[in-house]
Amino acid sequence: MIRVVFNQKGGVGKSTISTNLAAQSAVAGQRTLLVDLDAQGNSTHYAGVNVSEDSLTVSDLFKQVAGWFSSPRPPADFVQATPFDNLFVLPSHPGLADIERELESRYKMFKLKEALHTLQSEFDQIVIDTPPNFNFYSKAALIAADRFIIPFDCDDFSVQAIGRLLDNVMELKEDHNRDLILEGIVINQFNSQARLPASLVTQLKAQELPVLEPYLSSSVKVKESHSAQTPLPYYAPSHKVAKQIAALFSGLHQP
Repeated sequence: MIRVVFNQKGGVGKSTISTNLAAQSAVAGQRTLLVDLDAQGNSTHYAGVNVSEDSLTVSDLFKQVAGWFSSPRPPADFVQATPFDNLFVLPSHPGLADIERELESRYKMFKLKEALHTLQSEFDQIVIDTPPNFNFYSKAALIAADRFIIPFDCDDFSVQAIGRLLDNVMELKEDHNRDLILEGIVINQFNSQARLPASLVTQLKAQELPVLEPYLSSSVKVKESHSAQTPLPYYAPSHKVAKQIAALFSGLHQP
């Protein structure tokens, strides 16, 4: 199962949701790979992996498929263990931004799919975190994935952006990945006491979009887990948001 978390809008909790869903999968006993395609590397850091100059990263994997390595290494060589059982990371690197134009000009969008399909025999679940725009890496992730999830952070701009996002993804689906399934929209930073979030969720449902439950509440505990480089299912498993993540994960399609 390859699942991508994607939204063209930044600041919607994409990396937080990606990392915590991957961690919940690992807690459930599934060998899980988190792929971080965002040059900022937030998921890599959140999962407890610190990249050094000697680390092999997803940037090196892409350089290899573009022909910059003389002798290719297997995709498994780029995977790093995290401090947590069953959770592994294909880490990000700032160099992703530098090589994007070259990769796109050589039309290497299908190379990630080839690499991840090779790794599927070693992992029960693969979760991909993407950049906050519809660029080469987001397209490569959507081409590689079986399903995708859209994080939604309950502001009016997010509702407007959902339509544009779906137009882009559906065009890519038609051209490059007809089996891609929209699994649903994850409501993040939800405040049940405020009127606007409930109104926006109602708008999404009125458009017959699949809204996943439970909604993820806003909590300082999530920020604390970021600082500790420990995903919430490990950092505070009995916390309300950790239980929401567990329930959300259990409702997703399982391999």
